Amino acid sequence: MTEALVVIDVQRAFAEWEAAGRRRNNPDALARIAELLAAFREAGLPIIHIRHENRMPGSSFHNRASGYAVEADARERAGEPVIVKSVNSAFIGTDLEARLRAADARMVVICGATTNHCVETTTRMAGNLGFDAVLCEDACWTFDLRGPDGRVHPAEEVHAMTLANLSGEFARIATVDALIRELGLTPRSA
Repeated sequence: MTEALVVIDVQRAFAEWEAAGRRRNNPDALARIAELLAAFREAGLPIIHIRHENRMPGSSFHNRASGYAVEADARERAGEPVIVKSVNSAFIGTDLEARLRAADARMVVICGATTNHCVETTTRMAGNLGFDAVLCEDACWTFDLRGPDGRVHPAEEVHAMTLANLSGEFARIATVDALIRELGLTPRSA
């Protein structure tokens, strides 16, 4: 049994949204994702990259849009599979579960974007499928969100509520540093 890292939707579309004025939390999340990737690579543990593709030509996530590209610090390396999904959960319509089981993964460490959409949905399903799901709270982020009453909920509030919803029932919540220590991995040197 081993640990596997699942990196969800770390695509340029989110940076474009931020550049257009959308406010997000966890500005260091990409650096924390890079630390996770480095530690898992150093240990030779499985890493699976998830990419979101929207088939609508006007979408930031259309495969011909600039937003479809992956952030440089989170790009896959040779031998690291990329799974393309078209819905929130990385398990729906993909072979993610089969790949994790083939790797004999017991623990699935999850990071990426956005906390309350694809990260949350994938984390819930990982827990439901019997994996020991661990969500790295400082290696994911979200944006301010307007509720049905018109109130804008700050990204920090949305992020915190998502973590509260997942904690205990679907996943364990951890920081990158705590997880690296727990697994005895080598942190990336500064």
